Amino acid sequence: MQDFGAAFAEAFRLIVSGDAALMEIVLLSLRVTFTAVFFACLIGLPLGAALAVGRFPGRGAITVFVNALMGLPPVVVGLVVYMMLSAAGPLGVLQLLYTPTAMVIAQTILVTPIVAALTRQVVADLNAEYDEYLRSLYLPRGRMMATLLWDARHSLLTAALAGLGRAFAEVGAVMIVGGNINHVTRVMTTAIALETSRGELALALGLGIILVVMSVTINAALMSVRHTAERHVHA
Repeated sequence: MQDFGAAFAEAFRLIVSGDAALMEIVLLSLRVTFTAVFFACLIGLPLGAALAVGRFPGRGAITVFVNALMGLPPVVVGLVVYMMLSAAGPLGVLQLLYTPTAMVIAQTILVTPIVAALTRQVVADLNAEYDEYLRSLYLPRGRMMATLLWDARHSLLTAALAGLGRAFAEVGAVMIVGGNINHVTRVMTTAIALETSRGELALALGLGIILVVMSVTINAALMSVRHTAERHVHA
């Protein structure tokens, strides 16, 4: 076990010097997380808009289901994705288990309900405000959804950033489907868990500091987006 003071000093040295092992983990984390959030937005934004504007059988049940999935335990997602991608699973032939792609899939499943649920709320509120005007234009549902999504773009950044924060902090699912393999699938959260369990605190602290900085940055961005959206509404 390292002395705490020495561990902090070594952690800052690793960050300042751009240690190769630390940077490899951080860059993989960024690549996996941003890719997952991108796909989650591709799915979640139109899904949320459809739930807000669409009129189809089962809409209420789907809305409840999406909201419930926001609290889905990450380890359950990891287990399901593991079973799908394992050699005995239906997608085992793709050989994606213990790869960054498997981690992206797991994180996409976790983040999509967050993006969809927040999008539904934002678009529903906007639709209630402009419903009569949009109806007077006789816009088809698809065009109406696209118009509302564009008008709510500042607020919807909040949904994307919320998903980004969830993805950065995720450890259970990516540990199961990624395996925490050095130089292959080791990301910040799994590396912190491993190094802490080994008593090697320097790298864990370095990654922890970077993760905290990212978390603060995301929250600052959320506040900035909200202020921008409020100015946009009152302009």
